[in-house]
Amino acid sequence: MKDRFEGKVALVTGAGTGIGRSIALGFANEGAKVVVNTRKNVEAGESVVKEIKDAGGEAVFIKGDVSVEEDVQRLIEKTVEIYGRLDIAANNAGVGPDGVRLPIVDIKDYTRELFDTIVGINLTGTLLLMKYEIRQMLTQGGGAIVNTGSVAALATQWGFAGYHSSKAGVNKLSQIAAAEYAMDNIRVNVVMPGPIGETLLTDNITKDPEVLANFTRKVAMHRLGKPSEVANAVLFLASDDASFITGHAIPVDGGMTTFPNEL
Repeated sequence: MKDRFEGKVALVTGAGTGIGRSIALGFANEGAKVVVNTRKNVEAGESVVKEIKDAGGEAVFIKGDVSVEEDVQRLIEKTVEIYGRLDIAANNAGVGPDGVRLPIVDIKDYTRELFDTIVGINLTGTLLLMKYEIRQMLTQGGGAIVNTGSVAALATQWGFAGYHSSKAGVNKLSQIAAAEYAMDNIRVNVVMPGPIGETLLTDNITKDPEVLANFTRKVAMHRLGKPSEVANAVLFLASDDASFITGHAIPVDGGMTTFPNEL
């Protein structure tokens, strides 16, 4: 198991904290050379690289905003310049309203700036990343892409218009990419996390114990997920163990969407 990604190069966006950090550490632990990306949090990104190197792995940090095409193009070019190829992309960078970093507001109060920020990172960013990742993977004869969506794509929640819409778009965009490049040995899948602890989005929303209790009641397992549990699903989908899986959006949600009667 430790050498499942030996000789592979994996890019992880939004890799400074939470789910992205767990994904990056997971790939490194199983032998991949890892490119760690964050938009703003350079210190966190470099800390992940140090953690990987201290454990005997290989990693590099590249800063960039996934909603800016020039940054994305540079990110892929630098990855190939450093490591010679790109085998796996975990497009995890995302943002949502949590009442701290971004406001939770209904549509009549939604600003264009707020909508553009959320959609720009979550959906446009996914498109731009896949555009340049796929171009590179086509030159290599294939690759695997796993996009981080959300069970929000299947839900309706007050104040989350931009987030839910963007995550629903990630599912369809990924499905289209999977169909377009299936014959080119490029697989594209999505993981849809439910409420996951140790992430800024969930931690900020659930500071109130009552809100936290409401969240866990909506999960059949009656608990928050762990970043490592999402990372495990990403690693599976990126591996040869999932060689016949493409175009799917897989919930990692403790049964939240599977057992609606538990809500």
